[in-house]
Amino acid sequence: MTALIAVVVFVGAYILIATEKIHRVAAALGGAGIMLALGITDAEAAFFSEETGIDWNVIFLLLGMMVIVGVLRQTGIFEFLAIWSAKKARGKPFRIMVTLVLITAVASALLDNVTTVLLVAPVTVLVCERLGVPPVPFLIAEALASNIGGTATLIGDPPNIIIASRSGLSFNDFLLNLGPLVVLLLLVYVGICRFLFRKAFIYDPERVAEVMALEEKEAIRNRPLLYQGLGVLVLVTAGFVLHTTLHFEPAVVAILGAGLLVAISRIKAEEAVREVEWPTLVFFMGLFIMVGALIEVGIIEQLAAAAVEATGGKLLLTSMLLLWVSALLSALVDNIPYVATMSPIVSQLVGNIQTEGNPNVLWWALALGADLGGNATAIGASANVVVLGVAERSGHPISFWTFTRYGFGVAVITIALAMPYLYLRYFVFA
Repeated sequence: MTALIAVVVFVGAYILIATEKIHRVAAALGGAGIMLALGITDAEAAFFSEETGIDWNVIFLLLGMMVIVGVLRQTGIFEFLAIWSAKKARGKPFRIMVTLVLITAVASALLDNVTTVLLVAPVTVLVCERLGVPPVPFLIAEALASNIGGTATLIGDPPNIIIASRSGLSFNDFLLNLGPLVVLLLLVYVGICRFLFRKAFIYDPERVAEVMALEEKEAIRNRPLLYQGLGVLVLVTAGFVLHTTLHFEPAVVAILGAGLLVAISRIKAEEAVREVEWPTLVFFMGLFIMVGALIEVGIIEQLAAAAVEATGGKLLLTSMLLLWVSALLSALVDNIPYVATMSPIVSQLVGNIQTEGNPNVLWWALALGADLGGNATAIGASANVVVLGVAERSGHPISFWTFTRYGFGVAVITIALAMPYLYLRYFVFA
């Protein structure tokens, strides 16, 4: 009975988020509150459990990077980058989208997708406003690109960090096994963008001429603060790349970077936190509690285990089913808690399956399904939620269905392309 109530509450909250009858923050907090009030989960599980509670690593990673981005915004660097990128693309909207998509994808692999969209989204809004084109399609395109690019490395997407921790796979393992596919997916995705967002490529010669006449260097308002901010950002980036060697979680690196920047820049505390997307952070907390309640009552584990066991231990069938089940569930419940739930099951399968082929294909199927499946809906991945928050704050709100209308097709195409890659690499040419 408890499990049924948990499912009803979650589905109800999800419907409210999807239909936007009430604000998504209110829906997530309301659902979380009901789960707690009915005793489906408790304070211990919601706030302190690594498996069923709020993922504080994600929350503080976001908080730290939002502070850094907020300080950098005061320097004028985003206006500089907006003018520079628009001029390099000669004001052509499609060229600008391709430039921003590729920058987002590459940066997502080197940093992480959440940090990347926090940095790129403000630039995108400014570019679009300068050129008089709608920013929403560009922001959605970048969110989707960040999830594709982030798939390539251990630090690129939060689910990959969870998988690496459970499996013992290294940074190079992720890069060598998933990197080639991600390059292919990006090439395909750029072609998809040309068709998918074609209505957004409005060319206004007068607006373009105005942008081409601008001098981007004049946009920089505070050079000392810019140098300080960029220096801290370089240190934080290095910390992300070396976090397995330094034994610092990305969230710790981000918070240390934010604290260092506030200290050396002597910015007032209220100015430093002014740009923090508090509604986005609160939404994540509510979502984590609701999904944690589903984990508490065993719903997600039962669904995942039943789907995997249905294959009868056949490695190829198991990997393909895991790929698609991971994509579906990650689209519905956010890929971070889903991977946290599935990784122990996959670990057992990798150790127990006795068959031809490399059992590690199951880890790659889980990563690809979770990372690429997160593109299917507006709440499927952390980067998506962050982009929605930035868009709303800048006056260009993106609805749940607007995002999902674009993201669902991209998710299906990229996951379909992952199937032959897994088959050929790990079964035919293993």
